[in-house]
Amino acid sequence: MNTTNTICLRKPVLCSLFLLIGILMQALSVSAADVRIAGMVTDASNNDAVIGATIRVKGTTTGTTTDANGKFTLTVPDNATLQISSIGYENTEVAVNGRTELTITMKPSTSQLQEVVVVGYGTQRKVDVTGATVTVKGDELVKQPVLTATQALQGKAAGVQIINSGQPGASPVVRIRGTGTALGGTAALFVVDGVLTDDITNINTSDIVNVDVLKDASATAIYGSRGANGVIIITTKRGKAGKLQINYSGNVGIRNAANLVDMANAVEYANYVSAASGTLVNAGNTSTDWYSKILRQGFTQTHNVSLSGGTEKATHFLSLGYFTDQGIVIRNQYDRFTIRTTNEFKINDKLKTGIIASYASAIDRRVNLGSAYNNAYRAAPIIPGKENGKYGNTSVYQNVGNPILDIENNKDRVLDNRLQGAAFIEYKPVEWLTFRSNIGDDWSNQVSRVYNYQFNNDTITFLAPGGNQRNANSNLAFRNTKTSHWTWDNTVTLNKTFGKQTLTVLAGTTAEQYTQTWFQSYRKDVPAAENLWYIGTGNANTSTNDGSGDKWARNSYIGRVNYNYDDTYLLTATIRADGSSRFPSQNRWGYFPSIGAGWVLTNESFLKGQLIFDLLKLRASWGRVGNDRIPSDAYTVTVTPNLAYPYGGGVATPGSAITQIKDPNLKWETTEETDVALEFSAIGGKLTGEIGYYNKKARDLLINVKVPSVTGDADGQVLTNAASIQNQGLEVVLNWRGKITEGISYNVGGNLTLNKNRVIGLNGGQPILDGGVGGNQPYTTRTDNGQPVGSFYVLQTLDVFQTQEEVNNYKNSQGTVIQPSASPGDFKYQDTNGDGKIDDLDRVFVGAYQPKAYFGLNAGISYAGFDFSIDAYGNVGNQVYNGKKAFRQLAQDNVESAMAYNRWTSANKSQTEPAANSGNLLASTYFVESGSFVRINNVTLGYRVPNSVIKKLKISTIRVFATAQNVITFKKYSGFTAELPGFSSTNNAGVVTTGSPTTAGIELNAYPTARTIAVGLNVGF
Repeated sequence: MNTTNTICLRKPVLCSLFLLIGILMQALSVSAADVRIAGMVTDASNNDAVIGATIRVKGTTTGTTTDANGKFTLTVPDNATLQISSIGYENTEVAVNGRTELTITMKPSTSQLQEVVVVGYGTQRKVDVTGATVTVKGDELVKQPVLTATQALQGKAAGVQIINSGQPGASPVVRIRGTGTALGGTAALFVVDGVLTDDITNINTSDIVNVDVLKDASATAIYGSRGANGVIIITTKRGKAGKLQINYSGNVGIRNAANLVDMANAVEYANYVSAASGTLVNAGNTSTDWYSKILRQGFTQTHNVSLSGGTEKATHFLSLGYFTDQGIVIRNQYDRFTIRTTNEFKINDKLKTGIIASYASAIDRRVNLGSAYNNAYRAAPIIPGKENGKYGNTSVYQNVGNPILDIENNKDRVLDNRLQGAAFIEYKPVEWLTFRSNIGDDWSNQVSRVYNYQFNNDTITFLAPGGNQRNANSNLAFRNTKTSHWTWDNTVTLNKTFGKQTLTVLAGTTAEQYTQTWFQSYRKDVPAAENLWYIGTGNANTSTNDGSGDKWARNSYIGRVNYNYDDTYLLTATIRADGSSRFPSQNRWGYFPSIGAGWVLTNESFLKGQLIFDLLKLRASWGRVGNDRIPSDAYTVTVTPNLAYPYGGGVATPGSAITQIKDPNLKWETTEETDVALEFSAIGGKLTGEIGYYNKKARDLLINVKVPSVTGDADGQVLTNAASIQNQGLEVVLNWRGKITEGISYNVGGNLTLNKNRVIGLNGGQPILDGGVGGNQPYTTRTDNGQPVGSFYVLQTLDVFQTQEEVNNYKNSQGTVIQPSASPGDFKYQDTNGDGKIDDLDRVFVGAYQPKAYFGLNAGISYAGFDFSIDAYGNVGNQVYNGKKAFRQLAQDNVESAMAYNRWTSANKSQTEPAANSGNLLASTYFVESGSFVRINNVTLGYRVPNSVIKKLKISTIRVFATAQNVITFKKYSGFTAELPGFSSTNNAGVVTTGSPTTAGIELNAYPTARTIAVGLNVGF
């Protein structure tokens, strides 16, 4: 018996190991046999040679590229697998299996070179685009149970900051590459199937194919006056020729407040108020959590049905959608019904036409959020909320209404009907020339009714008599607003290829007009029965009526040239001339040019042999866009009627007078931007990304400038073009897609935006003071030279006075006691200017709401029909202002639990929390907190039923899923939410703005962020 047999009999495990080693050595010796391959790579669609394709041996760095005839030679192991990749084609793998000659075909791909993106008034291949754009697929957006696509866009696009609100029916604030104005309009432009709009709450996310964001001036210049704040182009679904396809998608879920503020309980409150007022307060037997009384678990659901089909001559698409969001505040709800239809007709080979129309009807059941939330924060927890139909009478104890009664005793309903549509005709006399005319309208009618019930101690039973929460007369406020915004575009496009050169020329005209009229009326003593809520049923002697409107128009001429040489050298030049009625005739026209260039380095001979990059593209651009979003009468001096003017005898006589100063030479706000970026695809398309830098300067911005008051203007200011703002930033995007095995694929990606915003010149303009929160804080922000827009401008708290001796010893250089009226436990404020007193001249800048960086992260994996994805979003380096904490006005107002627990006392020598006080603290760094946060935005788990199962059911696809939105937020801020778009305010320009950049970051009555958990179903027939 030989040695091997002996070992195998006595040591079978060791024998098995020897045999395994022997097999592996034999396999290695076999694989070591190399073969020399002569191969050719061709296009599967036309059999043409694929030039410059990368051939790589799988698992190694060995490889080569095809020559001008699509051929290659390579020495490889005879059992190797080759990986072939090329721009514009799907990646493929081929096993050698000992062969020495190979012919490999590649299928054209819609990615990279051939991927088409939507740009202004047309489309381009992604590789041809020289401006900064980003595309997000509708399939990515529809995962989230939200009202609008922009809410779901958060964290998915570099340079795009989305600030969401938890309030049903509310649109998020969109900031593209920072804030570029202070008093002008800041909203991005939406273009939905060619129709221009500022709001997409009427668009069903399930109907969206793509969202294309145009970020830099080169990309947006084609929209001229509308492009200053970025452009978001939405393309909806179309019908496809073939048999009728029916699809259903829906989800149902529940919503809860994601984060609540802990308020002082009855005992903490009693102790705090007793110390603040000097009067003993009894905690009693009640401890009311007012927020829990006005919040609830909400319900949300979405249902969508679509039908698609047609022939080669005519296609159609029809969708129906229903969305409801029962807010987490009691009696708050938003319902929307949508219908969208798209029909396209091919008259002949040269002529086609189509109609796109959508209708949305929404009912917004609003709540008295401002009053209710402020009162819920301030109301004493020792007063019961509501028991056996009786309300706790908070107003007996303090000047605050019962938050439950604030909501339940009024009804605020808004009915919004909106029709949006477009029709086009396209004519191609020859293959390379296209004429297109597109006309669209966005029409809406909004009717608002707000009814306040009459109540007092007789009609509303309180748990305690007296108090001042009453409404002596019922009243009804009615408002009817009608809006129409039509656009008409006429373009001609030439697209011609000359050998290696491709030239595309676009020229055209566009016109648009916006008209709005509104009428409102108010009467008291309207009956309580809801079917009698009409102005005519009230007391005519109490009637007030008002009405007005707005109208403006634009006329524009556009031109664009795209040049491509050999898919290597790219050039884009754009010009748009805009005429706007919002400016005086001498400044009515603005001219907005741009130019961009691109260089595809991987098509150069010096990179042909490299095996890392599939695509390496350098692009640079410069452009100029405008902003005319100012009041239509901003330059027109108007006369104020019905003013009392006393003549010699002292008798007041009605008259009219000019009471304001206006600049008759107002002109465009202009933004000029430079953009440089490197785009790449590497390792067979597994790694893709982009690194870009932008420098965006906005000049001639609206600002108030002081002038001698000679016309009766109270503050002696005139609105004019004087300020400048700069945004500089860096954008980084990285995405990786790969396979673990043949059945398991995954993706990981992220984007990061660094942005620096600052005012670079007021040029005689006055700093903008804004963000008042009441009491001793009429303003908290200041927009001034060298600072970000809406920077917090407050007193610097040093610490808390511990003894009277510290108060007496706090002096300036001249020996003046700086805070002589302070007591131990009061804040010690910094005397910034050293004048021996604390006033507004001592305020300092302490940051702004605009983040220094924001980012998005995403990951996903799929296996055997299962798919899992997770998205995160966050921002860092910004500040927020706890305005609700500053809103306390009386000693009896409630406080946050942390304030009550950590307050300064003789036994607790706190350096950060002052002693119990009656409110009305000065605006200071005490209220400024970190606004940085990271949130898990969405987690989705889905399962697609196998084809073998669904074929028996005679359907094409079934997918079930569970999703969670706003899963968890990591933040330092002590308030409800660090996402604070800015409350509605009337700025110094007289413009009423929502989400104003000069008030952003202040939490006063923000709707709390809601967490949503939902399950859903997608079915295709």
